[in-house]
Amino acid sequence: MATRQLALDLPHADSRSRDDFLPGLANEAALALVESWPNWPARAVALVGPAGSGKSHLAAIFAERSGARVLPAAALDSASVPALLADGALVIEDLGNGPIPEAGLFHLLNLAGEQKAGVLITSTRLPSALSETVATRDLASRLRALPVVTLGPPDEELLASVALKLFADRQILPDENLLHYLLPRVERSIAGLRDVVGELDREALARKRPLTRALAAELLRGRAEPPDEPASSPDEVTLNDVTIG
Repeated sequence: MATRQLALDLPHADSRSRDDFLPGLANEAALALVESWPNWPARAVALVGPAGSGKSHLAAIFAERSGARVLPAAALDSASVPALLADGALVIEDLGNGPIPEAGLFHLLNLAGEQKAGVLITSTRLPSALSETVATRDLASRLRALPVVTLGPPDEELLASVALKLFADRQILPDENLLHYLLPRVERSIAGLRDVVGELDREALARKRPLTRALAAELLRGRAEPPDEPASSPDEVTLNDVTIG
C-alpha cells in the first residue's frame, strides 16, 4: 500500500498588487476602470463577476491607488459613513452576499455624490437584481442606475497564466504536459482552477509523489467533463461595459 503523509493545508502567498494581476479579455474593462481613477463615469460603480474572478484583487489595486478603505458590505452602517468617506474613496465588498444594509448603503451613495467621493462596490449579482430585494424605494432606484463593469469567464490564455501563477504560489513548476492535460478538464473559472490546483498539490504531498500529468490524470479520473461554457445564473447577463474616460 502506498504511503501517505498528512498534508497540512498551509496558507499560500496571495499577492494583490498590480504587478500580480493577470490581465485578459475577461477583465480588461474592469482593470481599465480601476486604473482610470479618479476619472470615473460616476461617483459609484459596481464591479460584478462570479466568485474568484478577480474582484477582490481589483478592489485592492483600487484601494492602493486611491487610498480607499475596504469594508465588507455587512459591516456598513449609517453612523460610520462620513468617516468612511473621509479619504475620498471607499470599497464595499460582497454586496448581496447577505442582508443588504439599506440605511447605510443609501446614506453612502447619497454622501458620495455630495462629496464627490468614489465608491467601488463588488458583488456576484447585478445591482438591478439587488434592487428587487430592498424595501427602500429610493435605494432600489439608485441601485438600478448604478454603472456596472462585469468580469467575464476567462479565456484559454488567461486560464493558463492563472494556472502558472497558482502553481508558482505553491512552489511548483508545472511542465507543459501537465498544463495541456489539466486546463481542458477543469471548470472554466479561476475559482474552479484554484480549487483543483490546491487539491492536486495536497494529494501529491500526501502521496509523496511529484505532481505530474500521470498523477493529475489519476486524481481527476472519473470527474465529469466540464461544459464548453459555464452555466449562467439569472443574474449573470451580458452588459455593455461603461465607457471609461
